[in-house]
Amino acid sequence: MTFSVHGIPVARGVAIGRAVIVASSRLDVAHYFITSDQVESEIDRVRAGRNAVVDELQRLQQEMPKDAPHELAALLDVHLMLLQDEALTSGVKHWIRDRLYNAEWALTTQFEVISRQFDEMEDEYLRERKADLEQVVERVLRRMLGAASPVVAPPVRHKRQQDLLLDDTVDVPLVLVAHDLSPADMLQFKQSVFAGFVTDVGGKTSHTAIVARSMDIPAVVGARSASQLIRQDDWIIIDGDAGVVIVDPSPIILAEYGFRQRQGELERERLSRLRNTAAITLDGQRIELLANIEMPDDTLPALKVGAVGVGLFRSEFLFMGRHGRLPDEEEQYQAYRRAVEGMQGLPVTIRTVDVGADKPLDDAHHDDAHLNPALGLRAIRWSLADPAMFLTQLRAILRAAAHGQVNLLIPMLAHGSEIRQTLSLIDHARVQLDNQGMVYGPLKLGAMIEIPAAALTLKLFLKYFDFLSIGTNDLIQYTLAIDRADESVAHLYDPLHPAVLRLVADTIAECNAQGKGVSVCGEMAGDTALTRLLLGLGLRSFSMHPAQILAVKQEVLRADTGKLRPWAQTVLEADEPASVLAR
Repeated sequence: MTFSVHGIPVARGVAIGRAVIVASSRLDVAHYFITSDQVESEIDRVRAGRNAVVDELQRLQQEMPKDAPHELAALLDVHLMLLQDEALTSGVKHWIRDRLYNAEWALTTQFEVISRQFDEMEDEYLRERKADLEQVVERVLRRMLGAASPVVAPPVRHKRQQDLLLDDTVDVPLVLVAHDLSPADMLQFKQSVFAGFVTDVGGKTSHTAIVARSMDIPAVVGARSASQLIRQDDWIIIDGDAGVVIVDPSPIILAEYGFRQRQGELERERLSRLRNTAAITLDGQRIELLANIEMPDDTLPALKVGAVGVGLFRSEFLFMGRHGRLPDEEEQYQAYRRAVEGMQGLPVTIRTVDVGADKPLDDAHHDDAHLNPALGLRAIRWSLADPAMFLTQLRAILRAAAHGQVNLLIPMLAHGSEIRQTLSLIDHARVQLDNQGMVYGPLKLGAMIEIPAAALTLKLFLKYFDFLSIGTNDLIQYTLAIDRADESVAHLYDPLHPAVLRLVADTIAECNAQGKGVSVCGEMAGDTALTRLLLGLGLRSFSMHPAQILAVKQEVLRADTGKLRPWAQTVLEADEPASVLAR
């Protein structure tokens, strides 16, 4: 019987194939008290399990195929970092020594402690790293318990069946269905085996979503109980555009999606031809299409799709999950330098670290008294509260600027005093490098517009900065008083709210009037449904995930900004902009 399961679309397209079910990796853990003379042996058990998993992940890194997505290697690094995190290891020792918990109980207890910290993070990307921690802990538990890996080899491929209107001489594609899947588990398979992914949990920035996008295969995450409802070897369709999984499709449904799949393949092939085409509108406006990246190695996929630079390097990834040990100046410098050199002379915009009370770096920086961390000590507020850390990052970025064109972007500014304090610290970082005889390069300075107060005081910002970048994700959240991490109000998160559009439009207009650069680096930039509107409002610089660049470029090439300008004003003045946009 045909039925459907709904989830979150994270990688576009259609996949059709037989389901390979990966059972949930959750384990039953025994809970009992030990005696004091067993403490060291229990600690040794945890240490042995952890070391075995470290060895396994390092071996997977060494044996990784050359054509494997670079995101997999980076996520394995995250898992190795979590395994060796002091907060995890010291916490486990505490439960064993002070509470006399057995090793498995201590490990799962400390996991729950750290999980609560992840749950309180406002940033969606960092919050979803909880799943990485869970997978790391489960791998250690399996080693300690002698259990097999949750990932089994895929079944022998069947031939396509005549009754499903498929050629029976071709191998059947396989689609992976799992509660969740770690990067290490994914490396157990050849990268070409699976045509798509479905997971019960996860969000748009979960590791499964990241890998699916990097492999350019359809994926649906957050599909709740998909792994329980779908049976091994079921025929399923993954609609990565709508976030729908269709199980046991009828021949009519299969034929329809088979047609859509072929159309999607033709569309991707057509888009790939645009890589080297300049992004110029029909009326001759040159549009800058930039990439958002989290890691230095992300520069490769950015170049592959023709990005003309990096509009947002989220430097907080370098600081993530490093309890008690922040990256030093040399480590940061090398990472920024790799990104700059990786872009082969194209500009790289590095945003200073965006962490704080809602994204604890270690227990010393985390305070449970913060009831609303989205409004607390985060981003530039946190940096200014820890000038030694901030100066370390500024020196590293300045040094990297000696290797290419670097722009420095400051997040979450709202006050003139914050601006002046930030600029003073940048000058101080230069003086420190001069005193040390260190080589550094020039920087263009920019500010994020993501707080309504900033959008309403643009003239102040433009006195000090060379360019502005509109962070629409936070701007929408703060303008509408919507916690986008709260599912109960997430439906009210609306990029087309008249107030949001007014702030975006006024920021673009003021920058254009003063001859200052302006870009959009939030999700709105990569949404092709909004490309024409942003062009009509005067935006000429978009920064987005590399996977979105070619689709946005296609919209740009079809656009006439002269004709879009009056239409965009109509949208801007409407009570319900979405209804005008849909016409």
